[in-house]
Amino acid sequence: MTVIDPRPATGKPNSPTDQATKETLEDYTLRFAPRSYRRWAPMVVATTALGGIAYMADFSIGAGIGLSHGTGNALVAIAVAAVVVFVTGFPLAYYGARYNIDLDLITRGSGFGYYGSVLTSVIFASFTFIFFALEGSIMAQGLKLGLGLPLWLGYLISTLMVIPLVIYGMKALSKLQVWTTPVWLLLMVGPLVYLVTTDPGTVDRFLAYAGTDGDSGVNTASVLLGAGVCLSLIAQIGEQIDYLRFMPPKTEANKRTWWTAVVMAGPGWVVLGALKQAIGVFLAVYVLAKTGPAAATEPIQQFRGAFDAMLPAWLVIPLAVVLVVISQIKINVTNAYSGSLAWTNSFTRVTRHYPGRMVFVLVNLGFALALMEADMFSFLNSILSFYSNCAIAWIVTVATDIGINKYLLRLSPLAPEYRRGMLYAVNPVGVVAFVAASGLSIAMYFHALGDAVQPYSPVAAAAIAFVLTPLTAVVTKGRYYLRRTDDGIAEALLDTEGNPSATTYECHVCLQEFERPDLAACRTHDAVVCSLCLSTDKAADHVLPASPART
Repeated sequence: MTVIDPRPATGKPNSPTDQATKETLEDYTLRFAPRSYRRWAPMVVATTALGGIAYMADFSIGAGIGLSHGTGNALVAIAVAAVVVFVTGFPLAYYGARYNIDLDLITRGSGFGYYGSVLTSVIFASFTFIFFALEGSIMAQGLKLGLGLPLWLGYLISTLMVIPLVIYGMKALSKLQVWTTPVWLLLMVGPLVYLVTTDPGTVDRFLAYAGTDGDSGVNTASVLLGAGVCLSLIAQIGEQIDYLRFMPPKTEANKRTWWTAVVMAGPGWVVLGALKQAIGVFLAVYVLAKTGPAAATEPIQQFRGAFDAMLPAWLVIPLAVVLVVISQIKINVTNAYSGSLAWTNSFTRVTRHYPGRMVFVLVNLGFALALMEADMFSFLNSILSFYSNCAIAWIVTVATDIGINKYLLRLSPLAPEYRRGMLYAVNPVGVVAFVAASGLSIAMYFHALGDAVQPYSPVAAAAIAFVLTPLTAVVTKGRYYLRRTDDGIAEALLDTEGNPSATTYECHVCLQEFERPDLAACRTHDAVVCSLCLSTDKAADHVLPASPART
């Protein structure tokens, strides 16, 4: 892409439009990611995306479920959740990689509308600071054990240390994730392999553990309660897509590698996630007698116990702390980055003003720090179980719109649309399904519909979203997806191979060149306008009118 010296139409060299343009061109925040920027090979993108799931929360989540419900129930719950996450994550990952847009832009055109998806942006932003707080708590536990730092100081350090790393976008994140992943894998897998091979009895004790209720059998209620906690991670696909949107075009020459990378780094993240949850149960059972149930859910204590069995005493705590710190940095850089995109995206649409991504990096970190100081780790499963109802409703709604409404019913436009003026403000298809599914499942979770159905709240969230999404599309006849079917540019959005066109045009507002999918014709000039300038157009001077047939 040819980069032109930006000179805003206002003639003011430091206008808000100019500043917004410069910042979003670092890694195309809030925008379609152009082909000229996507220079990484498919497997580099995949490795970078998978590096972001090095978090330690899985160990805590698995341990909490296992200690409460027993190993059998925990393993079945983990497997059930993994299947749901994989199935729903696949269409989202494909759309992000194929059309080079993030999950919010996908959501806009997949049933929610231009402003309707603000609801889900807030849900995703909440996901990022909840999990930032969880990972920061785990790191603070490590710093307390290794360096004797008080928890409040550990929380502060874990928050502040990611700021320099998250200032720079995909270029910096890709290097960080690729270089730290081998060390992380070695430290995580090494002690597990050692324990299993040198003391097979650990496996027997793990499999026989019955949980606090003392019942070694597998029962539906325990499985669903455990799966509900695991399904709080369903929104992780949004962070995976923040990387997958930088995939190169899919061609005949690279299609095998392209698909492998998309599946592995998209829905495939849950395979490693489920394994970590199972390992968390194993390690919790292993250290339970030494640490007690409260500390057995702390990853620092789990790996301290595992390293203690295979290493000299002087090396145990330092290595455990190194593992926790590396994991925390890898995931919380991603949490801070993705959260800032979600907040900025919502704020820009609602206010039509771009405040700068770093503002919301600090906002997101502020929320996370507040949760840490409130000791969220002590009531982790309750927070995640509640949150999972909203996350499931959102992800299942979008996945169903793509899989059924687009490909089966053909009521939703096949190519994703996200530009202002092209979409209705609110599409009842996604909004109705999401609000009904999340509302009813939350009511079930809080026993409003009786104690007997409370464990089924995550199932209800998924089922209601799955049924209402196509039903609402049929009732509304797909009328509220597109406000316009023509964006005023003669050239097609996609090239002959189905990839977004790489032809560039100059936006007449910010005077930058952008590729075809990021632009639409201007309402008042014989010119084109980029998606961000459309979003920040307070007077709607550039926004195309609705098509006559749709007024």
